[in-house]
Amino acid sequence: MDGNGRWASQRGLPRIEGHRRGVKRVKEALESARRHGVEVLTLFAFSVENWNRPKEEVDALMGMLEAYLKDQKKELIRHQIRFRVVGRYEELSASVQAELKETVAQTSGFTKHTLALALNYGSRTEVVDAVKRIAEKISRGELSTASIDWPLVQDHLYTQGLPDPDLVIRTSGESRISNFLLLQSAYAEMYFSEVLWPDFSDKHFDTAIRAFQSRERRYGKTTEQLSFSALEGSPLT
Repeated sequence: MDGNGRWASQRGLPRIEGHRRGVKRVKEALESARRHGVEVLTLFAFSVENWNRPKEEVDALMGMLEAYLKDQKKELIRHQIRFRVVGRYEELSASVQAELKETVAQTSGFTKHTLALALNYGSRTEVVDAVKRIAEKISRGELSTASIDWPLVQDHLYTQGLPDPDLVIRTSGESRISNFLLLQSAYAEMYFSEVLWPDFSDKHFDTAIRAFQSRERRYGKTTEQLSFSALEGSPLT
């Protein structure tokens, strides 16, 4: 969700105002995803690199996160949306952790829609943590190196239990995915939008979905092979 700071700068506003507008857009994006039938929406909210930003900005972001969770918890429950956290959330403040855990617990029984927030997340950090967890199990004799395959690695990623994304949207004109779900996005379609995140409306969301629907996903097969495959459409993630 990139472009909050630039959105504010273009209007002569403090960066924090861009983040406030970005939080509002999160609420609207969740509604857009639900309306378009997206079952899993994962939002990159705070990266491991974001700790390098000015302390005032980081503190404000954490405050907005806590306020968002308190404000939206009832809406998530009302619409039966499961909430997940992806990343090293245990390194966040105690008050933020408490809100995250409570929201996860109160929505854990829902299955139709999922909102996942990537917090203190970085794909390379995720891989390192997964390797450490697998190595620890091998050292305890719980696993053997022969048992390591992709499904096993998947089960040790922060996204364990979530489907790989079908579509990755990057806003603000940047043509990179900046350490986000690198392994999970191996076969995802990429959509790069010039629109800054605070302006990314339902109309832009719809355009991204339509672009995705127009693409042919072969997964290494030829077009002829696909035409003879009994493939059914699966929910977008």
